[in-house]
Amino acid sequence: MSQQGSGGNVLAAICSFFIPGLGQLVQGRILAAIFFFIGLAVSWTLTWVGIGWIMVPIVYIWCIVDAARYRSD
Repeated sequence: MSQQGSGGNVLAAICSFFIPGLGQLVQGRILAAIFFFIGLAVSWTLTWVGIGWIMVPIVYIWCIVDAARYRSD
């Protein structure tokens, strides 16, 4: 069981920093990993419209924080 602030969550947050979704994958949360990876890819795609420049940092930080705060019950 991973508790908030545990070494596993820190490692997951670091993984998500480098590749969004990788931290969730390390934690065994495959659907969350796919969601964050595709979400960031879509955000980067939308930068040509302009809204992506707002979405990219939001999704990126959300991904890292989600990996760091995850608790398995």
